[in-house]
Amino acid sequence: MAATQFRGGALSGGLTTRSSDHNPTTKKARLFNSMKQSEAGKFGALSGRKDLSNANVGGGCSLSATHRALGSPLLTRRRRPCFPVVANQLSSEVGVGSSEVKEKLALEEEQALINGGSDDLQTYSPDVKRELLMLSLPAILGQAIDPLAQLMETAYIGRLGSLELASAGISMNIFNYISKLFNIPLLSVATSFVAEDLAKSESEASTSENGCLGDITNGKPERTDGVTERKQLSSVSTALLLSVGIGIFEAVALSFGSGLFLNMMGISMDSPMRIPAQRFLSLRAFGAPAVVASLALQGVFRGFKDTKTPVLCLGIGNLLAAFLLPILMYYFGLGVTGAALSTVISQYTVTFLMIWFLNKRAILLPPKVGSLQFGGYIKSGGFLIGRTLAVVATLTLGTSMAARQGPVAMAAHQICIQVWLAVSLLTDAMAASGQALIASYLSKGEYKIVKEVADFMLKIGLFTGVSLSVILGLSFGSLATLFTKDPEVLVLVRSGMLFFSASQPLNALAYVFDGLHYGVSDFAYAARSMMVVGAISCAFLLYAPSILGLHGVWLGLTLFMGLRAVAGYARFLSKSGPWWFVHTGIQKAQLAI
Repeated sequence: MAATQFRGGALSGGLTTRSSDHNPTTKKARLFNSMKQSEAGKFGALSGRKDLSNANVGGGCSLSATHRALGSPLLTRRRRPCFPVVANQLSSEVGVGSSEVKEKLALEEEQALINGGSDDLQTYSPDVKRELLMLSLPAILGQAIDPLAQLMETAYIGRLGSLELASAGISMNIFNYISKLFNIPLLSVATSFVAEDLAKSESEASTSENGCLGDITNGKPERTDGVTERKQLSSVSTALLLSVGIGIFEAVALSFGSGLFLNMMGISMDSPMRIPAQRFLSLRAFGAPAVVASLALQGVFRGFKDTKTPVLCLGIGNLLAAFLLPILMYYFGLGVTGAALSTVISQYTVTFLMIWFLNKRAILLPPKVGSLQFGGYIKSGGFLIGRTLAVVATLTLGTSMAARQGPVAMAAHQICIQVWLAVSLLTDAMAASGQALIASYLSKGEYKIVKEVADFMLKIGLFTGVSLSVILGLSFGSLATLFTKDPEVLVLVRSGMLFFSASQPLNALAYVFDGLHYGVSDFAYAARSMMVVGAISCAFLLYAPSILGLHGVWLGLTLFMGLRAVAGYARFLSKSGPWWFVHTGIQKAQLAI
């Protein structure tokens, strides 16, 4: 930003005019330049005065009230160098009153709005595309580790027999449903809150004594004289304390309510699966606090724009599980109990490793209880719990309606839905990474960068969806043979190829819009829209399968994802919502700060 400065005894301005001659601001600037020539001698007299140091001259960026009022709207993450500024009062011997100085400063600021404003917005242009891709790749790997670990556990248990596999499968489904209901909202809220909190902390820490901004560290610990500086973020402490509380609640509920949950799943007291399933679920319940904490910690690391550390911790923990599973199950003869114990041990290993790494970067305990953000977490998390219930209810209803079509239809549906959910990890991971970037840059007022991230996410999401549609369309029939050799099942799977291939672009856009809305903390709309979408889809699923059979189930799930994408796009286009700046000039958005 242009600022008036003393240099060689003369008051000069570092401002040049680019606008046309007909611009009234240009004419004022020319008048101001002509006045400088006649007043240079008067101002030069100030340079020899002994009491110059006592004059109202501010150093650095200590701007006058007028200067600050005009300049502050355009201050972005990267400001121009600041220079000494003449303040309100000057000695009457100079021959220029304070009102004249204010008028000249105002003239220069008007020129800065025309000449410098857009330059400031264009000076800082981080490579957000590369940043998004570098965050997304580890996130994809991290999201793929847990499903692969469950497949490995299932494979080991399957060698014990069909009874053991069925009982463990029921227990794992119950554990996953309960965990998803509470844990996913905590992960999503923690990502946004930590990214916003970190951006604010960095902005304050990087502001020098003269008001200029320094470099941003993107959440990485700063080193001063070899000492690592740890961040004090209330959002981190809140996420950890909430995860511990929720984890203990889940452990108690799963342990003492295992019989109730099994009854809800249709496993009666007379079923041979009842006793081994209840024992397995009770043992897995001890790992609930670790699972909740690890997911919350993943959200915290995403807020720090770090998706590599969680992958490292998850990799070590699951390698440990792969080592313990055969030893506890076969060598010590513990069977299904050994599988549950090895999984619990690996879960706590992952959590402790994440805490160890996070402790190097942030202070885990809050300075005082009053600084915790329980209200914000509970409010936003409550919305997302309702949203998760709508998603789980729709998918569960779809599975239930497919099961009513018979075992062959259910087998075909299980293959299709697993492939459908697996490929969604690509766009879901990118959406989670984009959420962290948007929350971080939005809290700094970097509307131009947020818009760039959103545009790139939508483009790459649509490209990914179309690519997956083509790939699945060409290979889905052959891919199904990896899961079954039953010709009847394969016929049904191939008939569903059209639905699951054509729905991939809709799936990708739906996940991308979720990440966008989470990034601007629009959790209320995400929850309400999902409830409406879920209600419409469930109504369709209740009646369509009776007419169209299994194709009615798949058409209902396609409708579900399509309505999600439409709801997300409608919010993105809304000029009164959190994306208002997309439809406004970026410079106007900056002026609105």
